Amino acid sequence: MAEEPLKIGLIVGREWSWPPAFIEEVRRRDEGVVAEYVKLGGTRMNEPCPYRVIIDRISHEVPYYRAYLKNAVLQGTYVINDPFMWSADDKFFEASLADKLGVAHPKTVVLPNKEYVEGIVPTESLRNLIYPLDWQGIADYVGMPAILKDAWGGGWKQVHRVNSVEELIWRYDQSGRLTMIVQELIEWEHYVRCICLGREAVMPIKYDPISRRYHVEHEHLTPELGERVVNDALKLNRALGYDMNTIEFAIRDGIPYAIDFMNPAPDFDIYSLTPHYFEWVVSAMADLTISIAKSDRKMADHYLWYQTVYGGGQQAKKTKR
Repeated sequence: MAEEPLKIGLIVGREWSWPPAFIEEVRRRDEGVVAEYVKLGGTRMNEPCPYRVIIDRISHEVPYYRAYLKNAVLQGTYVINDPFMWSADDKFFEASLADKLGVAHPKTVVLPNKEYVEGIVPTESLRNLIYPLDWQGIADYVGMPAILKDAWGGGWKQVHRVNSVEELIWRYDQSGRLTMIVQELIEWEHYVRCICLGREAVMPIKYDPISRRYHVEHEHLTPELGERVVNDALKLNRALGYDMNTIEFAIRDGIPYAIDFMNPAPDFDIYSLTPHYFEWVVSAMADLTISIAKSDRKMADHYLWYQTVYGGGQQAKKTKR
């Protein structure tokens, strides 16, 4: 009897170019691994998962998918990207993390929400908050002009340039229940978007954030600057534990500032990436996921709940003493 192939599952949204190209690339490799779209219709408690690896491209927009993926991790499936870390991540944490890691990052302040859910009475429920905010002190710290954006946002949504304290307050007053960060504006002379796959492969691409276009220009960085960009990208991505991400650097006076590195479902469209980088992403993702599918690599053995269920790790070692 032929051995059942190992399975890679895809959870995707409207994207049309990368998923079928990836599925075909895995099939073409003929390594005892197949890739297919995951089909879901209600998930039972502790339901087994038939996939060794799942690539998640859309659960940040579909909460049911995120719930399914957490259960899949509990069953031993390797999910790209870790749904537990992705659920907890935000741009302010990443700013502080970059600073701790010694990676250049714009000065950043996270702001209290402007509005709250029903039942929050400002004079009674928010006694820990200082009011009014020291807007001038915030502006002095980050400098003006600055960038105001959603701490959990993506796709350049809710991103505003503010040129004065008055404009900062005006934009903030329209933010509703979003948690906003205000950030130093880096007037860059060069911009790079790094595609990071598997915490090992980094492709630093010349990128125009205004027109949102990639440029196929392989010598756009000096060897020294290219090495720093790649090393900083690896340092950040490994600390976050992402296997699929993009990290953007705005370069000012020869210093690469990590501007945005919360992109765990990066754009893989052929028209965005250009055919050259699209082919690289298809091939590199096939390399990564086939390798994981055929290995015993664990997804969540650093979580206490995983150690409690499966044993091993520090918790088990302590118990045996």
